[in-house]
Amino acid sequence: MKTPDFEHEIGIDTYYTNQPGIGGKIRVRIDDFHVTELFLRPPEKEAGNFTIAEVSCRNWETHTLVNEIADRLHFSQRRVSFAGTKDKRAWTTQLMSFDHVSSEQLSRLNIKDVVIENIYQSDVPVRIGDLLGNRFEITVRNIEEAIVPEQIKTLVSPFNSWGGFPNFYGIQRFGIIRPITHLVGKYIVQGDFEKAAMTYVAHPMVGENETTFALRAELEKTRDYGKAFHSYPDSLNFEKAMLNKLIQNPKDFTGAFKELPKNLLLMFVNAYESILFNKILSERLRRKIPIHQAIVGDVIFPVRKTIVTNETIPVTASNIDKVNRQISKKKAVVTGLLVGCDTVFADGEMGEIEHAVIDAEKIDLRDFIIPEIPFLSSSGSRRALLALMPSLEWTLHTDELFKEHQALTLRFELQKGCYATCLLREIMKSNNPKNY
Repeated sequence: MKTPDFEHEIGIDTYYTNQPGIGGKIRVRIDDFHVTELFLRPPEKEAGNFTIAEVSCRNWETHTLVNEIADRLHFSQRRVSFAGTKDKRAWTTQLMSFDHVSSEQLSRLNIKDVVIENIYQSDVPVRIGDLLGNRFEITVRNIEEAIVPEQIKTLVSPFNSWGGFPNFYGIQRFGIIRPITHLVGKYIVQGDFEKAAMTYVAHPMVGENETTFALRAELEKTRDYGKAFHSYPDSLNFEKAMLNKLIQNPKDFTGAFKELPKNLLLMFVNAYESILFNKILSERLRRKIPIHQAIVGDVIFPVRKTIVTNETIPVTASNIDKVNRQISKKKAVVTGLLVGCDTVFADGEMGEIEHAVIDAEKIDLRDFIIPEIPFLSSSGSRRALLALMPSLEWTLHTDELFKEHQALTLRFELQKGCYATCLLREIMKSNNPKNY
């Protein structure tokens, strides 16, 4: 089954199942998409320098919310940390830490559609990755064709049987309106900070706000950073931070990037690694190589207490039967390459796929050592090809918004770094990225 053009752009070229999807739309209402972190809480300590809080918000992207909190309390956004970024069009609950910010300051904050609660002190901050996963409750609305429960059972039965679904990076990783995050990352890896910066602050794309499109187009043509700084709306706060730096020194593109939060900078290189992973996974699926079973040459990760570890184990002719028994018991997963300067490639056919994708990019693995901004350097890793999903509950019901149509509500948990929308794409099979 052909995938939409927008998915080809982010390296997703196939579906795992051939059954027709149900169509429909998600996020018709923001309240239809609930995400709650499964927290790893820092220990409580009264004299600690970090204030920990659960932050629930509606229709706020994580970096934008952090910037708003920092502005309201008049401190650097670098003093706020969190475990993972969350979608904007959703109700989300996540843990954040605030360096040398009092609980009283947080309690007094009054931001529309934001609730800050369960506040305490700790001597340890929340760090990227400090969560077990996320719990989702998502409603797909406006399903136009009549669907019966048996169709839903047929669609989801492979994923229940295998204990998961293809672990693609979803379009949110790259930007739904402007999917340029991976392009910025690619230019950073290539050492072309000028092209990376101009891709981020300019580079207009069809689909974004018409006014913003025109402003970006003008900047791309004129390179008038001062005019762009004063004409860009305040909502483009990260672009404006970079432009302000370029006004001071029009050649300091590396310095302009250093104006951005560390978490956002890391997303650029990570997004480039992500699109290459998507291409590798797509090619494996295209070749009909299972992702819920290993072949000789694969590299697996053990699963301990439902958590995927980073311990790599090569699959050989002598251990493949044992490995596949462990996979069938959900005690191991097959992995794919996340490229970096110290990457571990698979062998056999999977190794051929990984080398072919990387070779096509014409990059040297040492390019992932980035001396201009050292913390962006990446040694590489591997990622599970299957997004583990312990259980999936669903309810097919009348859509209260579109009375003549149906709605499907799904409830499930995923480990950190897995995308709920990649399960939904297999169920919905939509041709419009805005439906996800």
